[in-house]
Amino acid sequence: MKIIFSLIVASMLSLNIVQAETISSSNPDLQKTYTDIRQTLGVVPTFMKAFPEKTVSAVWEEMKAIQLSTSTVLTPKMKELIGLAVAAQIPCHYCTYFHTEAAKLNGATEEELKESILMAAATRHWGTFVAGLQYKEEDFKKEVDKIVLHMQEQLTTPKVDTVSTSAAATARSTDVPINGGSKPASPASEATQPIIDAPSAYADIEKTYGSVPGFMSKFPEGAIASAWKTLKAAELNPDSQIAPKYKELIGLAVAAQTSCRECVYYHTEAAKVNGASTDEIRETLAMSSLTRLMSTVLNGNQIDEKKFKSEVQQAMRYVKAQSKKKVTMNNDTVVVKK
Repeated sequence: MKIIFSLIVASMLSLNIVQAETISSSNPDLQKTYTDIRQTLGVVPTFMKAFPEKTVSAVWEEMKAIQLSTSTVLTPKMKELIGLAVAAQIPCHYCTYFHTEAAKLNGATEEELKESILMAAATRHWGTFVAGLQYKEEDFKKEVDKIVLHMQEQLTTPKVDTVSTSAAATARSTDVPINGGSKPASPASEATQPIIDAPSAYADIEKTYGSVPGFMSKFPEGAIASAWKTLKAAELNPDSQIAPKYKELIGLAVAAQTSCRECVYYHTEAAKVNGASTDEIRETLAMSSLTRLMSTVLNGNQIDEKKFKSEVQQAMRYVKAQSKKKVTMNNDTVVVKK
């Protein structure tokens, strides 16, 4: 009986081998792509097989050129944090899990994960409010231009360096001084009076932005103090582990795939004033759009979530082993603990 069962299993395995060879001979490009995926990730994820066969190669090439490349101006860690921020507010359980694991593999701390998610939430929070107000885009841009001008003036005005020397501050993500300054345009770095009500909130907003934007003055007075404090904690905290430039790029990534054109304008200008280059902005947008592409395919095909997570863990173990316990991120090398 055992012999018969073994013969049946052997026949089934042989059939699978024949099917694989048939695919290889009828579509060599597809088989070549699957081989490359397996060599890169250690597994061909089920969701990659959910794409129409003729598109798999193109999708994989785009993923390698943007997300998996070490030649981009954005570090692998930052790209994964951007992907996480976008995924969290779609919301996509698959992508949130993948980008969380990939970000940690590339050296992201728990605090950086939380900060990227909070920045995504804050962008959606204010984006929803502005879009719902049907605020005139022209007026909004004029107000943003004033804010940006105020930020630029802060950069050129000599100030005592009050940057915290705490572990959180020293661990910030690639925080490079802008225009020779000692720190980025983070207008919340100075001591302020307690924000306890609408008047104190407006005073602090004016001190931070140079004026109170019209859309903020329309926020319910009873909630503006708490809403402003949340925004400051998410975007303008000088002790954040994620530097201001990257906070704004995360905001841009989220805003770009929502209906808030005003938010896209704000985060683009804020990112630039904090030193973001054109290439960094374009890579941010490409990473955002790639995350949406993968999310749509994963959810639309209803990929088994348990199997997906198992394959992600398999890929992470493989990549860690291949990298010899190290993950290289442009100029930084993060040692991954066993």
